Amino acid sequence: MRLTGRYLGAFGAAILMLASGGALADYPNRPITFIVPWGAGGGTDAVGRMLATLMERDLGKPVNVMNRTGGNGVVGHAAIVGARPDGYTIGLITSEIGMMHHQGLTRISGASFTPLGLVNIDPAAIQVRADAPYKSLGELLAAVRAQPGKLKASGTGHGGSWHLSLYGLLLEQKIDPSTVPFVPSASNAAGLLDLVADGVQIIPGSHPEARALMEAGKVRSLAIMADKPSALFPQVPTVKQAVGSTWISGVWRGVAAPRKLPRDVEARLRMAVKKAYESQEFQTFMKERGFGSQWMEPEAFAQFMAREDAQLGKLMKTVGLAK
Repeated sequence: MRLTGRYLGAFGAAILMLASGGALADYPNRPITFIVPWGAGGGTDAVGRMLATLMERDLGKPVNVMNRTGGNGVVGHAAIVGARPDGYTIGLITSEIGMMHHQGLTRISGASFTPLGLVNIDPAAIQVRADAPYKSLGELLAAVRAQPGKLKASGTGHGGSWHLSLYGLLLEQKIDPSTVPFVPSASNAAGLLDLVADGVQIIPGSHPEARALMEAGKVRSLAIMADKPSALFPQVPTVKQAVGSTWISGVWRGVAAPRKLPRDVEARLRMAVKKAYESQEFQTFMKERGFGSQWMEPEAFAQFMAREDAQLGKLMKTVGLAK
């Protein structure tokens, strides 16, 4: 059978569509898996489930959350990277992606993903017991200098976000980080309970995580590592206000997919993530939970991850946490 020019053009278009991953005009036509690299019930899980619910309404197909835990976040992040790049597996990636490969845990970095949008940044803050003798960050740092090795910190695993937030501040203030021994904990919540029990004296972490104990009068926050006070506790000074520090640090969360997505699928997912972020429901959820809403378009998000990776890598090498 001989193909005329008109039919040949149609045939060629069909071949191109199949080569790029199928009939993309009807994407999605089946359920989407939304991977969360951390356990159910935590902050990352809560943010991921809210986004998945809102994206499901927009996309018209189920967006099913799957918690893939293990390896300090390596397992879940690797599951996103290794999925077929067809738009049916996406996930919430977190700030730990800028640390894992420096620790020798994986080769994955922010550049391993197709970024779809940053949705959240929570600055680190310094928490102590409410009855601690340190009434300001300046007084706490003076005590660290005067009694090296006496005050212990906790709030995350060794080499985790909050660990690096604290050590970065100490370095910036010309204090040897080794003078504050770090006790690994399974979570910031576990570290805060150890703080209340006086097992440790310093907890770097976010205000949303410390909120319940702060409001109960058991924990006091001395300063926040951000360029402005937190919406939850505006009376807590920034580190710049407290000691003149320019160190800014925290954790972030964003939505991403495997690399090499078909362009129209990527565009559809970008639109769905942004619509979910901008919804009143998501903004209310974040405000009520005390999470910091912050949006970055995919291109800006990619640049942000690259800067974070470089900064964290340099810090981890300086304090001996990189391989």
